[in-house]
Amino acid sequence: MKAIIKNLNNRVIEFEDRIRVEDLLVQVKDELPYPIYLAKLDNAYRALTHITEHDCVIEFLDLRNQEAWLVYQNSLILVFIKAVHDLFGKKTWITVNNSLNKGLFITSNHKFSEEDIQAVLRRMDEIAAADLPIVKEHLTKEGASILARKQKLSEVNKLLDSITNIDDIEIYSLEDEIQIFYNLLVPSTGYVRLYDINMYKNGLILRYPHPGNPDEVGEYEEQELLYSAFSEATKWGQLTNVNFVCDLNEKIIYEDAAEIVLMQEALHEKKISDIADMILEKKARVVLICGPSSSGKTTFAKRLCIQLSVNGLKTLYMGTDDYYKEYSERVYDENGEVDLESIRAIDTVKFMNDINALLRGEEVDLPRYDFSIPGKVYGERITRLKPNQIIVVEGIHAMNRELTFDIPEEDKFKIYISPFTPISIDHHNRISSTDARMLRRLVRDHKFRSAPAQRTIAMWPKVRSSEDINIFPYNAEADVFFNSNCIYELSVLKKYAEPLLKRIKRNEPEYGEAQRMLSFLKYIDPLYDDSYIPNNSIIREFIGGSVIVK
Repeated sequence: MKAIIKNLNNRVIEFEDRIRVEDLLVQVKDELPYPIYLAKLDNAYRALTHITEHDCVIEFLDLRNQEAWLVYQNSLILVFIKAVHDLFGKKTWITVNNSLNKGLFITSNHKFSEEDIQAVLRRMDEIAAADLPIVKEHLTKEGASILARKQKLSEVNKLLDSITNIDDIEIYSLEDEIQIFYNLLVPSTGYVRLYDINMYKNGLILRYPHPGNPDEVGEYEEQELLYSAFSEATKWGQLTNVNFVCDLNEKIIYEDAAEIVLMQEALHEKKISDIADMILEKKARVVLICGPSSSGKTTFAKRLCIQLSVNGLKTLYMGTDDYYKEYSERVYDENGEVDLESIRAIDTVKFMNDINALLRGEEVDLPRYDFSIPGKVYGERITRLKPNQIIVVEGIHAMNRELTFDIPEEDKFKIYISPFTPISIDHHNRISSTDARMLRRLVRDHKFRSAPAQRTIAMWPKVRSSEDINIFPYNAEADVFFNSNCIYELSVLKKYAEPLLKRIKRNEPEYGEAQRMLSFLKYIDPLYDDSYIPNNSIIREFIGGSVIVK
C-alpha cells in the first residue's frame, strides 16, 4: 500500500495492509514546520488515530488549518475539564462561552482564585506530561442520554430528544473523565502542550495558540467591547429563552419560531435606534461601519441611515468598495494574485480627498466601482453635503486610520459589526461566529452570485487570513459593537446550506470542510417556513427577499 504525503511534495510511504495515520506522522513529523493535530485523508478530515487500509493521499494539518485549530481547542477543553474535576470534584460545571482575549471565555459554579488557577495549570501540565490516551467510543442515542442524565447535562438530553436522524453519539474518555464532543480530538494528552489561563470578569480565559503563530500562546489582549457584545448576546438569548441548540429546536418543533424571529428583530431595531441616538449626541459628521465578511454591514448601514433620518439627520452613504484602485494600478498579494482585501487595494488618497471636500461643503463627483470594466465610473453621484447631513461609510477598512487619518476623532463615530453567536450545542461545544458567517456567505454566494459551495469554501481561508490582518486589529477602535446575529438564523440557513454542502463529492478538496459543517448542522432542526422574517431583516441579505439589499 502507498500513502502519498501531500504537504511533503507528494512523498510516497509504503506500508503493509493497514496503518494508523499517527504512525505515518511519526515518520515525517520532523520535516513539518509545526506540530500536527489532524489529517486530511482523501479529502476527508480524519483523527490521527484513524487506520487506513488502502492507497491514499494524506495532508497533515497544523493550527493554520481551521479544523485542526478546533481539534486542538476541543482537546484542550477536555484536559482543562479533567484538571478541574480532579481538583474540585465532578460537581464543578464548566461552560465554554465564546472566543475572547485570544482564548475561550469560561464560566463555572466554582469561584476560581489565583491559587486555584495555578493549581489547575500544574494539574494540566501533569496530564499533558503523562501523555494519557484520549479514547473515542460510539454510544447509541439511548446510551448518550443515560450518560447525559448521569452528568446532569439537561441540554444534551433535550437536544437528543429534539433530533430524530441521529443513531449514535461520539464520546471521549480521558481516564475517568467522559465527555460528549461533536468534533475530532487528538490521540493523547501529550499533544496538548500550549495553553495558559487568566482570570477575567466572572470567569476565566483559557488561552491557546492561534493560526498566525501556531507554536506559542500569544500575548493576552484585552477586548472589553467584545466582552460587552457577547454579554449582550447572552442577554438576548435569555430574553428569547434560547441558550442552546435544543432550545431553538423546541421553538421550531412547537411552532413558536415566529415569536423569537419577531423578538430578535425588535432587539436589532432597538439597538440600531440606540446607536443613532449616540451619533446624534456626539454630533459626529462621519460614521464608519466596519466588520468581517458576511456580517450584514450593508443592511445594518442602511437601517442605521433610516434611524438617523428619524433623528432629523440626513445621510450620504458611501462604500469603500467604490474606491478600489483602477485596473492599471491594481496590487498583488504574496502569491501573485490580485489583492482586493488589503488597504493597499483602496485608493486612499482619492477617498480622503472626497471626504474632506464634502466636509468643506464642496461639490464632489463620487465614483461607483464597476467590476465588469473593471474601474471607477463617474458622473452618477455628483453631490454636496446638505445642512444636517452626515456621511455614513461602510467597508472592511472603514476603521483603518489610514483611510481617515486627517479627520478629527471628535467628528468620527466608529461601529464594529459582527454576528456574535449566543447559542451553543451544549455547555462545552460552542458554535463559532466564524462558522455562522461562513454559512451566511455560502448561501448568499450561491443565491446571488451563482457560486457553488466549493468556491466559497476554497476562498474562505484567504478571507479569514485577510480579516486577521485588515479587520480584527482595528475593532478596539470602535465606539460601539453591533451584534448582527439573528438567534434563529442557523435554522434558516440550514435549509439553504445543507443541500449545497451535500453536493460536494468525496473527490473534491472541499469535501472535508463540507462534512465538518454538516456535522454540527445535523443537530439543528431546519426552519422551512421563513416567510414571517421581515423584509428588512439582516438575514434577508443572505437568503433573499430584502427590501434593502437587492
